Amino acid sequence: MAEAVKGIDEAKVTPWLEANVAGLVGPVTYDLIAGGHSNLTYKVTDAAGGAFVLRRPPLGQVLATAHDMGREHRIISALGPTAVPVAPALGFCEDVSVNGAPFYVMRFVEGHILRDAATAETVLTPEQRRTAGESLVDVMAEIHAVDPDAVGLGDLGRKEGYIERQLKRWYRQFEQSKLREVPDVDEVHELLLHNVPPQGPATIVHGDYRLDNCMVDDTGNVNAVLDWEICTLGDPMADLGLLCVYWTDPDDEGAALGVSATTLDGFPRRAELVARYAERSGRDVSQVGYYTAFGYWKLACIVDGVYTRYAGGSMGASEGFEHFDAQVLRLAATAKHTLAATT
Repeated sequence: MAEAVKGIDEAKVTPWLEANVAGLVGPVTYDLIAGGHSNLTYKVTDAAGGAFVLRRPPLGQVLATAHDMGREHRIISALGPTAVPVAPALGFCEDVSVNGAPFYVMRFVEGHILRDAATAETVLTPEQRRTAGESLVDVMAEIHAVDPDAVGLGDLGRKEGYIERQLKRWYRQFEQSKLREVPDVDEVHELLLHNVPPQGPATIVHGDYRLDNCMVDDTGNVNAVLDWEICTLGDPMADLGLLCVYWTDPDDEGAALGVSATTLDGFPRRAELVARYAERSGRDVSQVGYYTAFGYWKLACIVDGVYTRYAGGSMGASEGFEHFDAQVLRLAATAKHTLAATT
């Protein structure tokens, strides 16, 4: 007998899939693709060889993420008919009696996720790596070109004051969880708060747009944007700034999160991405330095929360997490330096 897959109640989920997902032929097999503290992702293979993806919340977090599943499904369903490449949405189950938490199903998309240089070097040529960088920017411009009201997402979030709300949210989280003082986080928060650029018309904001949150095909073109769980409405420049944070040039001291594929030959430089976005979107990118600094600061707050949870033992490790502390300090210092360079 096959070993049970954690997070899937096969006796209930399989009949639900057979009844609600068009084209799926039982029986099916389940394989965990991505686990951890974010939403869990499983590949579902049916008896006819068809491939699907099932997404559910992390184990033990039903209430906190019940809305997220419906939100993600709603977003990719709305974007399906647009120029934004997403995996086709096939079904949503909000009945927690089926699997202990809501989940949704989408079509499996073949492709590559470029999380590190070894993967990118193996699957793409230098020319295809340039294509990947350019396609990443072009797709982001397509996301920002979608009229939220026209696709039924006009009420996804408040449209105005995006940066102010983000500053309040992340600084409050930092204040509530910090284990020690980080002066650069406090100082940069004040500088960011008092220098927020005027926000233009609100767009869909992915919220975590980067190379390894997208799938690319064998030519390097983006064929699916993934991880829509914190998508909302707001200032599109925040997506561009965060992309600059995650994108690593060959002469950078290091990657924001320690690992990056983009230092390889062929990938465009960060400045080229910004210039291409300006060309494709028609937007003024003169304040990109502010949004990049905000991205570094926000990431410092997020990583500090991870450090606190590890230090408190809530993530199961008693040692080996100290590098998160140094990472917070480095990100906050980079935010301060980036902001100073824009004024």
